[in-house]
Amino acid sequence: MILIIGMEWIGFHFNARVSKQDLEDTFNVPFKSCVVEGKVASVMCSYNQVNGKPTCADPYLLKNTIRGDWRLNGYIVSDCDSVGVLYENQHYTATPEEAAAATIRAGLDLDCGPFLAIHTENAVKGGLLNEEDVNMALANTITVQMRLGLFDGEPSAQPFGNLGPRDVCTPAHQQLALQAAHQGIVLLQNRGRTLPLSRTHRTVAVIGPNADVTETMIGNYAGVPCGYTTPLQGISRYAKTTHQSGCIDVACNGNQQFGMAEAAASQADATVLVMGLDQSIEAEFRDRQELLLPGYQQELISRVAMASRGPTILVLMSGGPVDVLFAKNDPRIGAILWAGYPGQAGGAAIADVLFGTANPGGKLPMTWYPQDYLAKVPMTDMGMRADPSRGYPGRTYRFYKGPVVFPFGHGMSYTTFAHTLVQAPQEVAVPFTSLRALPNATSASNSIRVSHAKCEPLVLGIHIDVKNTGDMDGTHTLLVFSSPPQGKWSANKQLIGFEKVHLVAGSKKRVKIAIPVCKHLSVVDRFGIRRLPIGKHDLHIGDLKHSISLRPNLEEIKS
Repeated sequence: MILIIGMEWIGFHFNARVSKQDLEDTFNVPFKSCVVEGKVASVMCSYNQVNGKPTCADPYLLKNTIRGDWRLNGYIVSDCDSVGVLYENQHYTATPEEAAAATIRAGLDLDCGPFLAIHTENAVKGGLLNEEDVNMALANTITVQMRLGLFDGEPSAQPFGNLGPRDVCTPAHQQLALQAAHQGIVLLQNRGRTLPLSRTHRTVAVIGPNADVTETMIGNYAGVPCGYTTPLQGISRYAKTTHQSGCIDVACNGNQQFGMAEAAASQADATVLVMGLDQSIEAEFRDRQELLLPGYQQELISRVAMASRGPTILVLMSGGPVDVLFAKNDPRIGAILWAGYPGQAGGAAIADVLFGTANPGGKLPMTWYPQDYLAKVPMTDMGMRADPSRGYPGRTYRFYKGPVVFPFGHGMSYTTFAHTLVQAPQEVAVPFTSLRALPNATSASNSIRVSHAKCEPLVLGIHIDVKNTGDMDGTHTLLVFSSPPQGKWSANKQLIGFEKVHLVAGSKKRVKIAIPVCKHLSVVDRFGIRRLPIGKHDLHIGDLKHSISLRPNLEEIKS
């Protein structure tokens, strides 16, 4: 599946116009990784069209790319009712039988919905589809069912045939939920080491529409939790709490309750505001119209921070970025945490981080843009690269160079870490697959076409010593970025490797990261061809910078 589009913005008719460069360089990359490296058993095609063709009826995408180039060992399934959508809503075919034939011939194996069950037989009878195509789709689907053991007999006699609730809510599993919430929390700001709070903060005012929520914490597409710990309940384990919601819900359509929230903050040793979003604001079929906090939330935060007797901490729950520049720039707000939707143990994890039982080590998985970014980027424009001629700023940290609220990969800790580069090559000679590849290999903007390079042996061994230079144990995620040589390649930088390491205070560990050159130092030209730029590539590792020069292996050619 190449694109999933929020249907509220554009409906089922949307045709995503995507360049060959952006398809190869951005949109296909995570799906290719899931198929090739993750060995997934299924891929889902989406409702929308890409470059004029519904994804579920595109043989180049399904048959040639996913099953052919990426060698999917499994089945391709439609998003629910998307085969019906391409006929009934997009009018891509004149008859339902043509829609059934087009999708199955394109490489679709299974329909989430009734459409193929109703119309495939008549498509075969009408000569639009061969029985062999249907058999292949069945084989792809049934093969996965066989691998799952669905034809191995009575389920209760099989290894997993007697699993039940008692196997889900075990102490180990609930501890794992807590650990996941710990690791997902991102410390965005910690002014003057406001956090962690100490036990001298005996009373805490817990304020906000998300302060005592349960279902909000699990987001959507979640199972039934074993039990919830809300932020209020979690903080109550550490200190005496007073609670005011301030708003009836996250929409926060009025400020009538703000006075009670201010009064609570003025009487407490510390104030924790738990704000943000929930599924009424962002969800499938519910797209956000802006990046600001809803309703009067900003006013509530500012007024409570002004009234607070002690330090004020802002905790945000959301799935996407929020423009909280006002809070970032407010000296009365000491710290900002992003918890995402942290799951059933989210409240316990938030409290553990607030009081220093857990040291935050999460990193932002997306750029947090300012509100005015939306005026420059139509949500229906799939272009990744900036286009100054039309005022288009580009998308993601790789291409967008404008101001941000918080950058991709940002995340602080209660301790500090130092990096020392121990080993990294300064030059890499790229061998060719054959002498015939040489004449054209370096002709395009001083680059080597990846298909002409012997990629298997080209792996960079990067060794970095990481030291915990602070006074608290912590987990550090080492991020390795690369930027290509100066020129027309346009990417600012891109993440090419990461490694998580836990360090006790004062200790040091050596981290070894392998960087496949062809995969991670290559760029994609406007024709969708992946190339290795010749010249100086810069690696950015924390506060370190190291340059590696790529050149063609002319010695190999001479010999």
